[in-house]
Amino acid sequence: MAREIPDLNATVRTGTGKGAARQARRNGDVPGIVYGGGADPLPINIPFNALLKQLKAGRFLSTLFNLKVDGHDDVRVICRGVQRDVVKDLPTHVDLMRLKRTSRVNIFVHVEFENEKAAPGIKKGGVLTVVRPEVELNVLAGDIPESVTVDLTGLQVGDVIHINDVTLPSGAKPTIDRNFVIANISAPSGLRSSENEEGDAEGEAEAAEE
Repeated sequence: MAREIPDLNATVRTGTGKGAARQARRNGDVPGIVYGGGADPLPINIPFNALLKQLKAGRFLSTLFNLKVDGHDDVRVICRGVQRDVVKDLPTHVDLMRLKRTSRVNIFVHVEFENEKAAPGIKKGGVLTVVRPEVELNVLAGDIPESVTVDLTGLQVGDVIHINDVTLPSGAKPTIDRNFVIANISAPSGLRSSENEEGDAEGEAEAAEE
């Protein structure tokens, strides 16, 4: 299932240069520029509060947005840079790049785990430890998956789930070129504690024998 692409609303910025940008900031906007996609660059203003909310949500530089500007067709964009005030660390300018549906883009995708009841290791008290709740994938801009699903069926305590164990959506591939860990099923804390105590006891017995 394709992920719902969030909207990013903006208005056309009249005038160019530092003067127009300063006026935009005084009006409570953040100036920006939209470029690429075979069209002319478009100067825009984005409401400061709306942009700040998106920035605080995280992954702003790897989130695909549906840019809506009055008088222009909606277009998919991805941020290629955010300039910030050196003192306040607040956004002062944004660079957005237009994307075609056939463009490839790196996006963080949520990982979902299913069939926990079918995992013997969890039934025995094992704990699912999630190492990566999100994975970065290279995907087509027009076919971004909502999530990546990990099937826990049959997994035992001590089993480790790597990215190569997961069936990725068609056309998607990890941005990291190694078989990294997504999650594992670890022993319950009580069992780990008893194992540690047994290990300590054995160590003390060996020391006494010496």
